[in-house]
Amino acid sequence: MTLEKPSSTEEEYFARMEAEKKKKSADAKRAQMSQTERERLKKEHWMRCPKCGLELQSIDYRGVTIDKCFHCGGIYLDDGELEKLAGQKSRLLQNIAELFKG
Repeated sequence: MTLEKPSSTEEEYFARMEAEKKKKSADAKRAQMSQTERERLKKEHWMRCPKCGLELQSIDYRGVTIDKCFHCGGIYLDDGELEKLAGQKSRLLQNIAELFKG
């Protein structure tokens, strides 16, 4: 019996299903959370590195303001910034973006 690698279409399907499941879970969690709690969390985590918790610094890179953690080296992009940096012609980035859009 040989195990064949799934096709890229099959891998993409399962990745989409997993992303959709995570998005639904996050939406349900957000719906249960009170507005006050959401505001508290936003204030607590605003411009903090999700990896190490230290403060993020905004820097300009190729005309796009990105957030960088100078402690752990993490770089974080807001919605649409990856496309701006890579250019709209990158099919790979379009596929990645489509994968996580709901």
